[in-house]
Amino acid sequence: MTAATAVRRPRKPVTPPRGGRPDLRFEKELLRSGAVRLAAMDEVGRGALAGPVTVGVVVVTGTIGRVPAGLKDSKLLSPAVRQRLVTPVRRWVGEYAVGHASPDEIDAWGIIAALRAAGRRALAQLAGPVDLVLLDGSHDYLTWPAPPPVTDEPADPELFPADTWTGPTPQPLSPPPGFPAVAQDDLPVRVRIKADLTCAAVAGASVLAKTERDGLLVDLHDRHPQYGFAINKGYGTAEHVDALRNHGPSPVHRRSWRLPTGDAEREG
Repeated sequence: MTAATAVRRPRKPVTPPRGGRPDLRFEKELLRSGAVRLAAMDEVGRGALAGPVTVGVVVVTGTIGRVPAGLKDSKLLSPAVRQRLVTPVRRWVGEYAVGHASPDEIDAWGIIAALRAAGRRALAQLAGPVDLVLLDGSHDYLTWPAPPPVTDEPADPELFPADTWTGPTPQPLSPPPGFPAVAQDDLPVRVRIKADLTCAAVAGASVLAKTERDGLLVDLHDRHPQYGFAINKGYGTAEHVDALRNHGPSPVHRRSWRLPTGDAEREG
């Protein structure tokens, strides 16, 4: 069975790992199904008001060793524990990367396309191609949507008789200008709900993504101290919202989002 075949298998119920810690059972199942180099990915920063959206990736092969002690989904770990796990996770998988999409790109492309860009940038940094990607969640944000059906027929013949229809023919979706290219546009993707809780490789990717993005927000704090990025990491805490209302958005805020600036002109 090939990796592409594995993508179409019915989704199994998510079973919490023994002891409440993620393991490699699902990743090894995918390897037995035909994948040779499995890319496990996780994203952070999707719901933030400022800063990039970030995707981490680790590569799993048949030679992967024991899961580092204490590894969990990054959201369940303190900042200090996350940071201590970075080196063990990197040594454990051997091949890893982190990709970002900027606030400007989120504004220009939307959050899902920005996630796609960050994931592509992470994959492009790997030493070689992979043959299957495992994503946390229920949505494949890495793959371009299928193009709409191409037809010259009106959607409603009663409103638009065929001999008077002048509507445009739908065009296939394509990357916007400046979107990162990748050699594997048709890469098979498998999604799994709560993979960050059950799959150790996805948990490892989440730790790498979270620690790198947090570091970027700490650096941004020095440039924009009034927003408290070192503490809130760009998320909408009460203090962050108050700062937005008092100071308006900074260049690293997501301007296309309805930010709580407390000003009708700023919010429009």
